[in-house]
Amino acid sequence: MGWLQRLFGMEKPEDAQVNPEPSLVAEDSGEESIAPERMGLNGEYDQSGLAKRVALAFDEDSSFDNIDSLWVAQTGSTVVLKGSVPDRETLDQLVAIASEVTGATDVQTDQVTVG
Repeated sequence: MGWLQRLFGMEKPEDAQVNPEPSLVAEDSGEESIAPERMGLNGEYDQSGLAKRVALAFDEDSSFDNIDSLWVAQTGSTVVLKGSVPDRETLDQLVAIASEVTGATDVQTDQVTVG
């Protein structure tokens, strides 16, 4: 089971992207772009967009397929990782991947146990 399925109960949508181009949202008379941390898998508005795109990024690397004790959340533009990972190297790799997702300004790992 992939990260998107396990964390959000959804299959990977067709054309889903880790860093999609944002759609424009009509607001009053003008148009405004979606905040990067609220951008969904296809560039649409999604309250949990950043967390879903991080999960998609983890899904795209098969070396993380066996990790089922880590969860991804977001607080604004901060990616929050919770749970456990087998070793520090794995955690460092996950943090590096999450940091590269558009809209992520920080990755919080104080709720992750190693080992």
